[in-house]
Amino acid sequence: EYVSHQAALGSVPRSIENPILTNSVNISGFLNMLVAAKESSTIKQFVYAASSSTYGDSPDLPKVEGNEGNPLSPYAVTKAVNEYYANVFFRVYGFKTIGLRYFNIFGPRQNPDNPYAAVIPIFCKAFIDNIAPTINGDGLTSRDFTYVQNAVQANVKAMLSTNLTQDEVFNVACENQVSLNEMISQLNTITSNNIRPIYGPERAGDVKHSKASIDKIRSTLGYEPTVHFGDGLEIVFDWYNEYYKNE
Repeated sequence: EYVSHQAALGSVPRSIENPILTNSVNISGFLNMLVAAKESSTIKQFVYAASSSTYGDSPDLPKVEGNEGNPLSPYAVTKAVNEYYANVFFRVYGFKTIGLRYFNIFGPRQNPDNPYAAVIPIFCKAFIDNIAPTINGDGLTSRDFTYVQNAVQANVKAMLSTNLTQDEVFNVACENQVSLNEMISQLNTITSNNIRPIYGPERAGDVKHSKASIDKIRSTLGYEPTVHFGDGLEIVFDWYNEYYKNE
């Protein structure tokens, strides 16, 4: 009765290296899911993972649904196309969906050794190994990092919502803006270290700054983040620390 569609091929760098594979998985795969759900006689709600990358080169902060820019990577293109398909399926077939635009979800169990790993597990592993992490750019790049528990809350509230009459997209975030330099500083505090990062070149396709407005999801679905960045980072670091201690 309820679909929470989270599958996709993530990573901006991977999409730049292999746009055809990213397109095949993220667009054709998503379309397969939409068709299967539309043809089902039992599906009540279809929620899918959208992305903050859809805001692209829009300089506006905070990011507000309806004020999107141009995508900056093949990955961002695929996530924008998902939203277009979702809207068309409502207009043409009357099939309603809810897209959740995640803003840099993080939590335990992310693999830091994956070549396309997210920044938080990579930095945590570096601090555990007592080595300097590498930052792409000047470290001023900022994100609205969102602990996974908040994303789960958004999914549950979206799936069980009964007040939506058409397809919708919502930002899922904490209305916070943390730079990579600030993250390093917080990890130094958590670990009682004074590790200085190595600075490398900016990464192609990256958005420089990202911060969400959550007014829409708050007023429509009753979403309210319960774990903010500092607490989430501490939880995640402790998890990795315990994990590598027991390896």
